[in-house]
Amino acid sequence: MSAAPSNWQKATASGGGGENCIELQAGTEEGTIRVRESLLPDAEIITTKANLAAFIEGVKKGEFDHFVK
Repeated sequence: MSAAPSNWQKATASGGGGENCIELQAGTEEGTIRVRESLLPDAEIITTKANLAAFIEGVKKGEFDHFVK
């Protein structure tokens, strides 16, 4: 079940009305993060802070650039 949109955080770079972005929210269990795509708000994944941090580090290093080129 999705939380109210005001509880989700998205990047300012998502542009426009924010309809095309990845959104994050603190999970209900300690140390978890909920992730969803704004176009499919009912489809969420739950991950750990450590896993999200590792993913963000990979993004910063350019490891996923080939997906957006």
